[in-house]
Amino acid sequence: MSDQLTDLDQPDSDAIPRWYLIQCKGGESFRAAEHLNNQDYEVFHPVLQVQKKRNGKLQWIDEPLFPYYLFIRLDRLASNWRPIRSTRGVLKLVGFGNEPIPVDDELVAALRNNAQKTPPLNGNVYFRAGEAVEITEGPFRSLQAVFESQKGEERAIVLLNMLHSQQRLEVPVRHLRRSE
Repeated sequence: MSDQLTDLDQPDSDAIPRWYLIQCKGGESFRAAEHLNNQDYEVFHPVLQVQKKRNGKLQWIDEPLFPYYLFIRLDRLASNWRPIRSTRGVLKLVGFGNEPIPVDDELVAALRNNAQKTPPLNGNVYFRAGEAVEITEGPFRSLQAVFESQKGEERAIVLLNMLHSQQRLEVPVRHLRRSE
């Protein structure tokens, strides 16, 4: 007797929930995710926190990692696929022809895992006001400071303790890193 499973011994692969990709209408991925969640679908909509200028001030906002896409977990037998197409913000399920193609579970798992981690620290990462930073280059190298504000795309204002008071110093953002 062979140790290999025959097709009759395998569980029905259509009953196993898989991740699928939904293409959203322009700028409506948050709306689509909200409406699909309200319909009790399991949705994964990866977002990034980015700093953008709004009303003259830099603010942290959530932006989709994939602006026109989100992931939905469905199985071929028990899930109700019909309401998905008519959900506000949804354009279509991504597939070939009329056949939706599942996304590799490991890819979605990796995205979900990385979405919970802090982004890598480099000169292009924005800092929050009051955050402790270290100056990495220039005459103030290795000194600790407090991030005060962003000045344009490439410059930052930090507070440096000198002469028994905090002095404002303008430095390139790429010369800063978060203090550990």
